[in-house]
Amino acid sequence: MDVIDIKTFIPSKDYEVSLSFYAEIGFKSEYVSDDLTLFENGDCLFFLQRFYNEEFANNFMLQICVADIDDAFELCSNSKYKTKISPIQQMPWGKVFYLWGPSGELLHITQLGS
Repeated sequence: MDVIDIKTFIPSKDYEVSLSFYAEIGFKSEYVSDDLTLFENGDCLFFLQRFYNEEFANNFMLQICVADIDDAFELCSNSKYKTKISPIQQMPWGKVFYLWGPSGELLHITQLGS
């Protein structure tokens, strides 16, 4: 098998709120269907789906690697749709903060290396 791409499907408890959340933190949306939207930022893409299962959503995690964690933190801190955000933490492998989306999904916003 020669894999050339992988995209995840993120659940949404309230599809319209989730659409607004991901647009607000810098992703551009492209309509796919009434139940599916493709989001992109640079070469990175994922699908937002009109599907919600509480157990799945509360266990869903996604690492988003960024070039400048301070800029990302400022942008995400101002999101009116986030449910929670942690401070930036220094780790041995880089910096990270955690951002919980409107459906309970956990985003690991990461700057590797520094």
